[in-house]
Amino acid sequence: MDKQAILKRIADLGLLAVLRAADPAGARRAVDALVEAGVLGIEITYSTPDAASVIADVKQSYADEVLVGAGTLITQAQVAEAAEAGASYLVSPGLDDEVVASMQTTSLPAMAGVLTPTEVMRGVRLGLDVMKLFPGSLGGPSYLRSLRGPFPDVPFMPTGGVSADNVGDWLAAGAVAVGAGSELASASDISSGDFAGIREKGRRFLRAIREARADAAPRPSG
Repeated sequence: MDKQAILKRIADLGLLAVLRAADPAGARRAVDALVEAGVLGIEITYSTPDAASVIADVKQSYADEVLVGAGTLITQAQVAEAAEAGASYLVSPGLDDEVVASMQTTSLPAMAGVLTPTEVMRGVRLGLDVMKLFPGSLGGPSYLRSLRGPFPDVPFMPTGGVSADNVGDWLAAGAVAVGAGSELASASDISSGDFAGIREKGRRFLRAIREARADAAPRPSG
């Protein structure tokens, strides 16, 4: 898929699961649990050991069924490695000029963390495809709604503080998609082997997204 097709799929999915695991095996089992639940957008963070091998393995196993990306990218070397491993999109927790420039050389969607209007303006200037509003818990959906005032055409993906209970509020505030980490597949759930719990949380998230979109859909007139 080209960049625009990937961005469209992210928006269609509405949810990217952000995985932080203590080991590659745990990350891989969490991916399988999420896919079984129907969660098909998954971000493997570079705080997971051997993240590139997990990305490559997921890509080999699921091909285009799962949109697997790389997160917590903080160096140019990590960006290059993630792209080589087959990541479909790249995410950095902060706004670093060199890391963003490295992302853009890959022709993959580039996302980086922003919080303030100044950072949003800088992200636009750097050419980011999506602004990762992080940590979203600091301002909540009302803060995103406020940012959308001066930046109506900027795609935002809040991450941090997103739950099945508030995902509808985030979407209503204008999020193009959301990133969910510990509320969906926490490191403790992965370490303890609670993959059934992860599956159930995945289903709850997807159900909440479907319901929010149904509520937002135009009603037939008459």
